Amino acid sequence: MRTRRKQSEVPSPDAPWNEIVPGLWMGGHEYRGRDGQRRFAVVQGEFDLVQTLLRLPGHGPDEGVPHQVWPIPDGPLDGTQLAGVMRLAQAAGEALDEGRKVLVRCWHGYNRSGLVVAHTLMRRGDPAERAIRLIRSRRSPWALHNELFVEYLKAGLPTARLLEELAE
Repeated sequence: MRTRRKQSEVPSPDAPWNEIVPGLWMGGHEYRGRDGQRRFAVVQGEFDLVQTLLRLPGHGPDEGVPHQVWPIPDGPLDGTQLAGVMRLAQAAGEALDEGRKVLVRCWHGYNRSGLVVAHTLMRRGDPAERAIRLIRSRRSPWALHNELFVEYLKAGLPTARLLEELAE
């Protein structure tokens, strides 16, 4: 099973971040500017909560902005990593319920952030397929191109976590 394409095969997104549903944004650390050149996405104070799945120094957010960091690979995840993804999705949902603006980000803003955002949407009632389609339509057709992450979502993260823990 193919879980990840080489970064050189994956085009940079056209925007640093995109709103998936009101208040819930998905983005990355890199994007392609209007001139076609690679740009770094630096978060300042645009969001009320930033969740980072791949932390790079100098990419923000500003001091005082809540920042939750849970580095995970863009590949197979163990039970502990999946539990962290589930906690981030819960925190994102709670922030949305409070009317806060949330950014979930990784490198391009495609896979790792897509996993958290999709699980957030699923916790709010969307089936996996709808959450995936919505993310791809709002962020990029490249979003959630990691087939393993799509399988995790279709199985449900609690089930995927249980299966990963049994395999360990």
